[in-house]
Amino acid sequence: MPSINNFLKGFSDGLPGMKDFQHASRLYIDDNFKLLPKQKFLFHVVFTIDNTIPARPFSNEERLELNMLVKSCELPKYDMNLEEKLQYNKKVYVGTRIKYNPVNIVFHDDHADTVNAFWKSYYEYNIADSLSVNNTGIVDIAKDDMYKKNRSATQFGMDNAQKRGKPFLKSVQIFVLHKKTFTGFTLVNPIIGSFSHDNLDQTDGGGLMTNTMQLFYETVLYSAGRVDGVSVPGFATLHYDKEPSPLSVLGRGTTSIFGPGGIVDGIGSVIGDVSTGNISLGTILTGINTYNNAKKINAKQAVKEELKGIVKEGVIDIGKQAGTITNPVGSFSIGTVAVAGAAVAALAGSKSLSDGKNPNNRIISNPILNTQLYLTPTESFNLIQSNLVARDKVAAGIYYKLVGSRKGLTITQSEVEYAATTNDVKNVYRNRALTDTTKLVSDGFIKIDRQGNEVGIVAERAGL
Repeated sequence: MPSINNFLKGFSDGLPGMKDFQHASRLYIDDNFKLLPKQKFLFHVVFTIDNTIPARPFSNEERLELNMLVKSCELPKYDMNLEEKLQYNKKVYVGTRIKYNPVNIVFHDDHADTVNAFWKSYYEYNIADSLSVNNTGIVDIAKDDMYKKNRSATQFGMDNAQKRGKPFLKSVQIFVLHKKTFTGFTLVNPIIGSFSHDNLDQTDGGGLMTNTMQLFYETVLYSAGRVDGVSVPGFATLHYDKEPSPLSVLGRGTTSIFGPGGIVDGIGSVIGDVSTGNISLGTILTGINTYNNAKKINAKQAVKEELKGIVKEGVIDIGKQAGTITNPVGSFSIGTVAVAGAAVAALAGSKSLSDGKNPNNRIISNPILNTQLYLTPTESFNLIQSNLVARDKVAAGIYYKLVGSRKGLTITQSEVEYAATTNDVKNVYRNRALTDTTKLVSDGFIKIDRQGNEVGIVAERAGL
């Protein structure tokens, strides 16, 4: 007679049926979380105001503060106007126009009246109702001139006192931030369609006031890239806590090998700065902290010596003289130190930068490879042993994994940079291709087409 035990036994024997919920999480954690949904609270808005117009000028500090006071923001939305036609009795749809729906932006109503000052300048620049100007240019508060022979004020509504030659707002940029990169939306020639102050309520003791603005715009431009002070104007410039976290490498870090702020994290940070040429005092301090933390690790002596050797003594000597550094790039060379560090950085990549694996969880760790279309790991290894062209393409893929992706390059840009390197550098990555290909194919980072032997690299994100 059937029983619940027999029913459950079917699952325990590996038959199709109920699965662990974590099986679905692979969609979001593979390939460095590339398909993980973005967080709504990570964004930055930039208002580009034309300071050459005859209106109240805004200081750089006020502009930055206005950008930071955005509480919530809508992204662009589009409506396509389609007409149904009959093509020999077959229904077809023809696009006739596109409609850009307005974007609503909500500001915090701050004590300094930064947002109100912005609206007041826009309002007075475009609308003449708030000001009545006499012949001498002095503001006239008395507007009651109904029975006067000559009206003291003749300009109202859009007939503003200062003739508009330029728009008040040049553009509004909305940056969605994620994993140290951004997706940008630029609203071209925006115009304020409505502006609403908040409601007051004596019974609402915990409420916070806001201002709501609706923007109309002519079109949208898309962009994407790495987050820095140039590509995302004003981000992390004003009122931003730049004190390094105690858990980060720059804030002295931890003695963990693979964890955040640990040894591998510090090594990867230093190598990343070196590979991009962005070497600064922070790079040197990171190297010093990583070296000191490596000495504290309670592990085998061989491991300790290997980790300590990654940070060259010359970096520490420069760090001791940090106050007199003018060009730290010329004070030490990377050479074999970077090559040795690349091995550890690659190990870190296999844990987090490439596939986000964790040996302690129950999530399936090996991606499914379609062996009908692509070579197996063993076949891929056999191919690059005899096919030098394929080996060089795999080497270029490893270069992208260790260097190009850290610099924010696309795969194509990384391949161009790899092609311009010296033969000594190429040989390093060609040798790594022989040792790493099997693992990279197993991890799904590299796929080799079975028919044409084309080497494909799994990109972390699509390009905009």
